[in-house]
Formats: sequence, structure tokens, C-alpha cells
Amino acid sequence: MEGVTDVGTNWAGNYDYRARALHRPASLAELQKIVAGAPRVRVLGSRHSFTGIADSAELVSLEALRTEESFPQAVVVDRDTGTVSFGAGLKYGELAGLLGDEGLALANLASLPHISVAGAVATATHGSGVGNGNLASAVAALELVTSDGELRTFARGDADFPGVVVGLGALGAVTRLTLDVEPAYEVRQTVFDDLPWAALDEHFEEIVSAGYSVSLFTLLRDDALDMVWVKSRDGEPVPEEMFGARPADGERHPIPGIDPTPATPQRGRPGPWSDRLPHFRMGFTPSVGEEIQSEYLLPRRHALAAIDAVRGLAGSITPLLQVCEIRTIAADELWMSTAYGEDAVGFHFTWQRDQAAVEAVLAQLEPALAPFGARPHWGKLFLADAAELAPRYERYAEFTALVGKLDPRGAFRNDWLAAHVLGAGA
Repeated sequence: MEGVTDVGTNWAGNYDYRARALHRPASLAELQKIVAGAPRVRVLGSRHSFTGIADSAELVSLEALRTEESFPQAVVVDRDTGTVSFGAGLKYGELAGLLGDEGLALANLASLPHISVAGAVATATHGSGVGNGNLASAVAALELVTSDGELRTFARGDADFPGVVVGLGALGAVTRLTLDVEPAYEVRQTVFDDLPWAALDEHFEEIVSAGYSVSLFTLLRDDALDMVWVKSRDGEPVPEEMFGARPADGERHPIPGIDPTPATPQRGRPGPWSDRLPHFRMGFTPSVGEEIQSEYLLPRRHALAAIDAVRGLAGSITPLLQVCEIRTIAADELWMSTAYGEDAVGFHFTWQRDQAAVEAVLAQLEPALAPFGARPHWGKLFLADAAELAPRYERYAEFTALVGKLDPRGAFRNDWLAAHVLGAGA
């Protein structure tokens, strides 16, 4: 255990961890002992959450577990099953490099390769694409240490598996993950500027289906969206026009006007999947750093009505907005996934780092999106409490029962979980 009284802040600097201890176990046995003995404990990943979801009296970092064996041996590729298994401390950028050496790939990535795989899976983090599920949908199996110190394995097809994958850190410490993989492929990234809102209204489905992964970026200007980013896999046609939007005349950053150097290569140049599917390069500060993020996902059939609702609040939103990104995510069957049961569209907001002002805007934004059944991204800032969110998750009761089953002494419960998932008295 590190003798610390100050664990520090999250990645963006808007949340100070209150934990009084940070453990760095060097073996699975050491982790099991820590978890079994801690009254309250959570796993701390890449710190890319914007709330207290990962906070507790004691925290555990799993980064050292990657070296329990030599690092290459800790990653096991099974070509017969089309999977890769690895220690949960890995980040996506690190995993992508190892898969590249094997001539393999993941089906999708999030905007940032800097985030831990386990944390992204546990919060249903996603990339984009009408045919692409969120990152948790690639999980074939996982291992976790429950609050009694036992190591348990859950695999696709097990009764509790759909409840365990997007576990919100509430069920145990995930120590190992197995993901689906496929042969490596290349992607071309093309950017278009200034898509008229009228064109989006008339051609929404065509636009979001224009490539393997499509993102719309907007500052909520009156006349047009700022950018459309289209990522096309090898063998897919690359769009040359986009309903009145202009092909970009240079590289772009997702936030208009920012130096594009940290962004992944564009202008239709082919490159490895891992260098094109994220918006940002691994070796650079992602996004702008000093920021707060929120995101709301809702059924894709409500996309245009929700866009109108967001645009109707532009006067409140834009003073704090760095950029809004609109993406699509395919449905899955994971109980606490924000895309459970129906294809989704996500509205991501990168805000200025002014917590009180952002929360005041969210107090207007969340009621505006509530009629569409909006589910907030679990790892980003939102206000809705457990009573509001429970009806939006059909398997909510089963998930809370699973929490009680796997963590009967409540070791992995914290204030955030009580407020937003389990409810009062948890």
C-alpha cells in the first residue's frame, strides 16, 4: 500500500479523490487479500471519469498486475476462438500495439486510446457506427475478484454474464478480460465542413451510415454543423461529397479552431485501424485536457427530435461548450448498457471546466432529453439519480440483485453508486 493521504485528481482535474489509501498489488494473491480485508474499496483506472464513480475509502491500481508475468506473455491470443485475453490494467492504445504485432484488430475503439480497457467496458464507453456496438459488446469473458477475495470467471452464455460486463465497478475488481478480435484492417478518415442542418434533417440515416464510423461535431451554430468525420474501412467506398458540406481543406481537430496535431490522420490517407478509429493519437494530450464531459444516449429513432431539443437550449449551452459530438451505437443485450435493447444515438458534450455552471446547464438539458428515455454515460458528469434512471433500464432490478449477490457486504459500494444506481439506503 502506498502511504498516501492525497490520491490526487481525475484526468481533467475537476474531481479530487477522497480515498485515504492507494494500493498497488504486484500479484493476484495480494489483490485478493486487499479486497477481502478492505471495508470499502474501488479500482482506479486511467482516471478518465468525471465524477466519484471510481472513488472509495481505499483504491486499488491494477497497473502492476501486468508485470506479474513478463508483459508479452500476459497477453494471450487464441486464434481458434478469435479472442485475446489480457490483464485489466492495459489501456486501449497499449493493447492495439500488441494486437498490431499479431496482425489482429478490435472491431472498434473509442475517441481516446488513452483509457483503460476495464474502465471503458465497465461504463459502456463506445466509439461510433450504426453497425458497431459499444466497447463492452466485444467482451467474451472476464475474471473478477469479489469482496470475499474469490476469483470468479464469467463467459458469454453464462446466466449472469450480461449483468457483469457493464458492472460500474460495483461487483468486484476485474482482473482479466477476453475480447473478440478479427484480422487487422485499414481505415481512411475523411472530414467534411459545414453540413447544413436542413441536410441533416432530410438525410440523417444516410449521413450516419456514410462510413464504418461517423461522428458529427457541432458548436450549435444556427446555419450548419461544423464537421462530419467519416471513417471508412478498406474495401468500403470513401464518400466524395456530403449533402452540401465541403471536403475539409486540411487536417481538423474535433474542437473547431484547435491545433490538429493531436488528431489522427485524415484527408483519406489509409492507415492501421488503431491509428484512425480514435480521434486522438496515443502520444498526445487527448481532447483539450482541462474540461468536463457529459453524454446522453437515447434510441436512434428519436435522434432528430433530440437534436431539436438540444438546439433549443443553444443559448444556455454554447457559453460553456467546447464541442458537441453526435454518434451512433448499435444495440446490445448488456443489462446496464446505454444501448441496451435498441440502436442508440449519443450526444456528447465537452464543456469548459466550470463545474457549477455546467451542472446548471445540465439541470435544463436533462429534462429536455428525458422524454426520449436518455441514459447518461456512466463515466461522465450527470445529475439524474437512481429513482430517475431505474425506469430507463429494463434489467435494473436484476442488476441490483446481482450487486447484492456478488458483493453482499457492500465493499464496492460508494456514494456515487448509492446516489445514481442503487438508491437511498444502499
